[in-house]
Amino acid sequence: MEILIALSIGILTGGGIFLTLKSRIFSVVLGLMMLSYAVNLFLFSMGRLSINKAAILKDGVQNYADPLPQALVLTAIVISFGMTAFLIVLSLRAKKELGSDHIDGQVDTKNGDKN
Repeated sequence: MEILIALSIGILTGGGIFLTLKSRIFSVVLGLMMLSYAVNLFLFSMGRLSINKAAILKDGVQNYADPLPQALVLTAIVISFGMTAFLIVLSLRAKKELGSDHIDGQVDTKNGDKN
């Protein structure tokens, strides 16, 4: 199970870095989303996966799941959702204003577009 989680985190991180280094805005947004998923999975796995343990403390319960990683991941999901929505709106606005979806605002000259 640990190898599967480590492999998933590695694939998400590698794919996120690869997409973040692209020159198109949409690829960068997808790359940042993949990186946030990798970080969420990493934070969640730091809490140790536990099976058949109480999530809510009751009297007489000795073994319980650690709620801190779950709270951190939930907070990170909400923040990354808000930032993703902001980045999508910002990229759509930049495409409308600049007429291009390149990161640096340049227009593609291969297709005969103006510079």
